[in-house]
Amino acid sequence: MDKYEKLEKVGKGTYENVYKAKDKVTGQLVALKKTRLEMDEEGPPRSVPPPNASLVAHIVDGSKKDGNGKPLLYLVFEYLDTHLKKFIDSHRKGPNPRPLPPAQIQSFLFQLCKGVAHCHSHGVRHRDLKPQNLLVDKNKGILKIAHLGLGRAFTVPLKSYTHEIVTLWYRAPEVLLGSTHYSTGVDMWSVGCIFAEMARRQALFPGDSEFQQLLHIFRLLGTPSEKQWPVVFSLRDWHVYSQWEPQDLARHVPSLGQDGLDLLSVSSRA
Repeated sequence: MDKYEKLEKVGKGTYENVYKAKDKVTGQLVALKKTRLEMDEEGPPRSVPPPNASLVAHIVDGSKKDGNGKPLLYLVFEYLDTHLKKFIDSHRKGPNPRPLPPAQIQSFLFQLCKGVAHCHSHGVRHRDLKPQNLLVDKNKGILKIAHLGLGRAFTVPLKSYTHEIVTLWYRAPEVLLGSTHYSTGVDMWSVGCIFAEMARRQALFPGDSEFQQLLHIFRLLGTPSEKQWPVVFSLRDWHVYSQWEPQDLARHVPSLGQDGLDLLSVSSRA
């Protein structure tokens, strides 16, 4: 760690603090993520950085301990000061609001899916995919997945996991309904929400509570039936909901062509 000079703290999460830092030799700016190496009821967070995450190094600092006497792990990433949320907002607000170019949406979505597929192929779900956790290099048009602090290994048969994950707007319905057994579909739901947000420049399901979030989802995609989702009525937080019919996605994401709408529909069924 003597190689790096911490400049400022730029983020704080459940499992990690993030610092902007500088390599004392090369002057390169990096993001240092200081992570706890302690076990919880689900085991330690497991990070398998996707190829577009730009991991520079990992350092176990045995000379310093956390509050429980555990060694500290530092992950060293390329530093980027813009995330996808800021990038979308820059196209929605200000003196020159404009849609994201379709080619750019396509490129960012491809990079996101490629990174998520890499995680899933190594048995890890991200569990906290949202625009704020996707770093953007505006000059090179590169999107990088960040904040793997909630990443967990998944196994067959599926283990039981906490449902308090993923920022509300990007949270899959099975998690909202209290399911503790889920797999890669929770990430793919988030990918679909992010895809729609890039196209709309605003969130598709902006709920202010878990109940309101479910209402947003059911009003657009239809209330699930037992035939469509056989176990839905047995989920812990299931209640009797009004019976809504699916709406036309094209009305809510009008900038997408048919291929884009078909792709968005697939993510909702993952």
